[in-house]
Amino acid sequence: MHPVIQHLKNYYPLNPTAENMLTERLASITFSKNDFLLKKGRVCQHFYFLEKGALRGFYELDGKEITHWFGFENNFITSFHSYITGQPSIENIQFLEDSTVWAISKKELTELFDAFHEIERLVRIIYEQYYMQLEERYVNAQFKTAAELYTDLIHRAPHILQRVPLGQISSYLGITQETLSRIRKQHAQ
Repeated sequence: MHPVIQHLKNYYPLNPTAENMLTERLASITFSKNDFLLKKGRVCQHFYFLEKGALRGFYELDGKEITHWFGFENNFITSFHSYITGQPSIENIQFLEDSTVWAISKKELTELFDAFHEIERLVRIIYEQYYMQLEERYVNAQFKTAAELYTDLIHRAPHILQRVPLGQISSYLGITQETLSRIRKQHAQ
């Protein structure tokens, strides 16, 4: 079974015809570590499924890279603002490992929405999941200490410490590398 279809079954069932039509429109693309899926200033015109690998979304501010999300296997990936509005992206999406994604264009996905309402419903559920994660991240950043954010991260995604450089993790948590090192040391005791 196609890896995207297999994963989608966790969200909402599709009829066999919808599965086949979706599968026919998905294109596999491989990337090397440090390649960009999207660079700031370009319009994101595809919705992706990350089958293998890892990536991050980041902004550039005053010469610094501010990591605001990570993606790993079985994540849906896009620059949502750019994808939905058709405006140039203000974020970069870069691969942290050699990776394989499945891509579908916005135009093709919209055509499938019109033909199969269960695909539209399925993508709406995926959008809702994304929104809940975004809201949770926002609330956590407002009300949790750096140590609590780190503890949440290692409970929710312990693999991140093996797969992501510490500088990007500290940026994601909104703390300095020194603070992250201190928290890690205290956590290990």
